[in-house]
Amino acid sequence: MSELPYALMSHRGGTSGFPEQYEPVVRKHFQIVYLEEFLNNKTVFAPKIKAILLWWHKPTVNKELLESLPNLKVVGSSGVGVDHMDLKLIASYGIKVTNTPRVGNDATADLGMALMLASARNIVEVNRILCSPETKEFDVNWVGDDITEATLGIIGMGNIGYNIALRAKAFRMRILYHNRKRRDVKEEMEVGAVYCSSIADLLQQSDFVMIVVELSPETYKLIGKRELQLMKPTATLINISRGKVVDQDALVEALENGTIKAAALDVTYPEPLPRKHPLLTMKNVILTPHIGTASDKTRRKVAEKFAANAADIIKGLTIEDIVTMP
Repeated sequence: MSELPYALMSHRGGTSGFPEQYEPVVRKHFQIVYLEEFLNNKTVFAPKIKAILLWWHKPTVNKELLESLPNLKVVGSSGVGVDHMDLKLIASYGIKVTNTPRVGNDATADLGMALMLASARNIVEVNRILCSPETKEFDVNWVGDDITEATLGIIGMGNIGYNIALRAKAFRMRILYHNRKRRDVKEEMEVGAVYCSSIADLLQQSDFVMIVVELSPETYKLIGKRELQLMKPTATLINISRGKVVDQDALVEALENGTIKAAALDVTYPEPLPRKHPLLTMKNVILTPHIGTASDKTRRKVAEKFAANAADIIKGLTIEDIVTMP
């Protein structure tokens, strides 16, 4: 049996390293070399490494690293987004890039629904009040909002957006969506979704606006002051895409002055936010730390997918999940 190829990864365990429980998944395809070991033994490992496997954006792939790996064939990235990589630089070395689309669709859609429900029913703030040593009684007349039969506007009706629509249908929500390309009429009918050719139309009608787009030059600060002013003062903004899709300064202003009611954000810029950022102390804001795919089942599938994709590239096989230059 031939020796497995070597793959470079950032580090094991901790708060941002590759989880030890998923190592056997990768070791079916590769011998793992972690960055510290590589840096201490470059002459030994540099010629052997054929893949870099990025676990949530780490290690950083830069010119220095690429120059040091003469036999590198592929960079495999966990997750869908690729805005953390210099694709042009990597391509200039003739190296392929893969990602793991579709694997996290359900988990991310679940989180979007969870954020919408938690914000609508004030779950986080209610928990804070009930757990506070200051609380002697609770205002029984303090109410939240229904999502049942409310209007949900989905910006970005790709795989995740469509999975959100499937879930929203069960709540009898009125579903609007905006997308670069309109979906097939049959798909629209399956979830009862109505296409809005302009974002403005969607924003003006929605009780909840959920952002599910990829970050690109076209979507950078897609939601700014103008767009927030188009929303209802009773509306909630939910962002499960990328922090830079929303103008955070404009969002803070809109939340402070009542332009919109609330926000629930799984993504910010930067991540985490500076400790004195105003979003951290707003009672009408829910923040989670970019955990759309953070379930054990999904993360294990992501590990399986990015390792298998990279291994197939090295074998010269054709795979579906090749990232191309925008």
